[in-house]
Amino acid sequence: MAPALIETPVQIAPGYTKSGVGQYKEAFITGPKTYKEDVELKGTDKQPPAKYPHYLPTWTEKKYPPLEPFEHYEHGKDADRAFPNLLKNATVAELTGNIGAEIKGVQLSELNNAGKDELALFVAQKKVVAFRDQNFADIPIEDAVKLGGYFGRHHIHPISGAPAGFPEVHLVHRGADDTTARDFFDERTNSVSIHSDVTYENQPPGTTFLYILDGPAAGGDTLFVNQAAAYQRLSPEFRRRLHGLQAVHSAVEQASNSQTKGGIVRREPVQSIHPVVRTHPATGEKALFVNPQFTRRIVGYKKEESDFLLNFLYDHIAKGHDIQARVKWAAGTVVVWDNRVTAHSALLDWDDGTRRHLARITPQGERPYETPFEG
Repeated sequence: MAPALIETPVQIAPGYTKSGVGQYKEAFITGPKTYKEDVELKGTDKQPPAKYPHYLPTWTEKKYPPLEPFEHYEHGKDADRAFPNLLKNATVAELTGNIGAEIKGVQLSELNNAGKDELALFVAQKKVVAFRDQNFADIPIEDAVKLGGYFGRHHIHPISGAPAGFPEVHLVHRGADDTTARDFFDERTNSVSIHSDVTYENQPPGTTFLYILDGPAAGGDTLFVNQAAAYQRLSPEFRRRLHGLQAVHSAVEQASNSQTKGGIVRREPVQSIHPVVRTHPATGEKALFVNPQFTRRIVGYKKEESDFLLNFLYDHIAKGHDIQARVKWAAGTVVVWDNRVTAHSALLDWDDGTRRHLARITPQGERPYETPFEG
């Protein structure tokens, strides 16, 4: 059973965020200190102006109170499993044998509620779906926000830039002529930074939308991992050992990184305790729910024990190329994934200064829970 929506918060001991397991993805975080509005609006000798200036990031100093619990409704449970509304005119191509699909012939902005219900279930089953030839970037921002809100309460990101007047939209933005990737690779060998989004929240995201505004002709793809398949790849005895374990997820490092770079923190950083294995409310699938960006320590384990187990799971997730899909971005693409059963990483593999500008709409889901062990 899912835990009650109203319950006594668990007190997290100091030091849980200092396990040394997992580094924050600092290569992908930009902020007001490095943002150059004139360059984005006017372009440079080598780069054109931003295609969608109304989506350029702003950072307001407004502070938000702590998030309150809410009752999430999972629309995927209402879906017709034949997908008559979502796929009636669609061309579907599988990305791999066990994760991902690419769809043409569907306009997400025109789906009726039955189609949206089917979208939630289809994405939960496929884990990540790339919808091509979409008008998402061209419709009014408020319409895109309204569509996303069907799937849950909007998450307002505590540190990222957002379009003016739309704090619900999280922007992934690397500006024109930004070549800081070269500096990053002076100290690192790769940019892979696998994570599930904002898992430090008490109710992390579920069905998530990311759409491209500007991007390089090649490079900047996103890698996705099937966390349900990762769980099933483990032996029955190992899965049994994971059953009932809980882990601390922390926003402290993200907030600190933002402040170090001259950025903002809209809400006090939080920590939450979630099951190491969670159950999806619509499919009943179990999936690993740990990631090196935000997971800090397994509750009840000593530091060395926790690090050893978490590092094994991180390696298992990262090295499982046969349970991964790489999504290539193109104009008009909206990628929809289920954050409860996937992890992902942007890939920093271009350094010519081409702008990369995407917008994410991030409905929150239920509080993670695990159903009884079934072997």
